[in-house]
Amino acid sequence: MADTSDFRNGLVMQHKNGLWKIVEFLHVKPGKGPAFVRTKLKNVKTGQVVDETFRAGEKITVIRLEARDYNYLYNDGERYYFMDNESYEQISLTKEQLEDVTDFLIENTNTTIAFNGNDPVEVRIPQHMNLKIVKTDPGERGNTAQGGTKPAELETGVVLQVPLFIQEGETIRVDTKDRRYIERVKG
Repeated sequence: MADTSDFRNGLVMQHKNGLWKIVEFLHVKPGKGPAFVRTKLKNVKTGQVVDETFRAGEKITVIRLEARDYNYLYNDGERYYFMDNESYEQISLTKEQLEDVTDFLIENTNTTIAFNGNDPVEVRIPQHMNLKIVKTDPGERGNTAQGGTKPAELETGVVLQVPLFIQEGETIRVDTKDRRYIERVKG
């Protein structure tokens, strides 16, 4: 049994008949009254995000997840297929289970899948990935003094803002968590 002093981002706990992951939290000590912890929780199954307040020292049940490395293989339109890097067993997950990581999944991406028993709970992809630009407008020469940006479509279909000097066919490094351009990758 743990309590609110054990809170950290990413912690998964049993709460209100479900598994919830802490997205962010803040310990609050008001001038008057008892301390409390204000949290933002995300339901692991449904993706629903709620704000919840706990009394300082309140007991919680922490869920220990087992994480295993998988390689993303392909999708057939409805399901996404992954192969365990050690046992070579394949599993398939639905788009709902993958939430927002599908925007950055390309074949052979190394992922980590967290399990609660045999139940896949979360899929983690690398925070920084190199992706190819398949479509963007040509940048204008000399128009970069103000550091302008333009939309660019990546090989996964997601559209991000990139600097004007980036061209079609180039590979860029992307922050998958913040969904933003980091730098151009030298070929």
